[in-house]
Amino acid sequence: MEQRRADTIAEALEERIFDGTFADGDRLDEVRLAEQFGVSRTPFREALQRLARSGLVELIPRRGAFVRQPGPVELLELFEAMAEIEAVCGRLAASRISDAALAELHDANRKCQAAVTANDPDAYYRENERFHGVIYQQSGNGFLAAQAQALHRRLQPFRRQQLRLRGRMAQSMAEHEAIVTALEQGAPEAAANGLRGHVAIQGEKFHRLMANLRDAAE
Repeated sequence: MEQRRADTIAEALEERIFDGTFADGDRLDEVRLAEQFGVSRTPFREALQRLARSGLVELIPRRGAFVRQPGPVELLELFEAMAEIEAVCGRLAASRISDAALAELHDANRKCQAAVTANDPDAYYRENERFHGVIYQQSGNGFLAAQAQALHRRLQPFRRQQLRLRGRMAQSMAEHEAIVTALEQGAPEAAANGLRGHVAIQGEKFHRLMANLRDAAE
């Protein structure tokens, strides 16, 4: 219950950062905000830790928590690294994935499609997290899976925000289906290329995300 409360607070704070309620460099008043959310300081501090892992908040000892928005170069570098890490996970998973894991990917995709139909990006993202987590695990490399999961958490608010771009959920859904097909066929390069293209955020896609973040902050 405490963890779910912390997750809910973190998501609400993410929205306030993106919509400009909290600007870059603002100090987040822990006592006041915990009172606003009606929670103790423990789940609120856990929410701040999650935001710190995403790079949206900087925790400074004896000073507090401050909003920190990564710049476009840093964000592009993070997505570039994430795309390559996921590609490696996909390549390994193509020869190691179990039938049970493939069934779970199909189930996640069914729920993703329902979210596309309902135009619910938050529901889509929850199943999207499960989808990617299965692939990390099925890489069969515990160290790689842990690094992928850590970077996934770091980019979580930006990946969530990206899903709000017009047409992105439907495009993501098509990419998911191609990735599962490659995994079912045991095609490592197709799986790697599918995941790399799915996560990479370059060119027009990157400009659209940055524009969306700027619009939310204005």
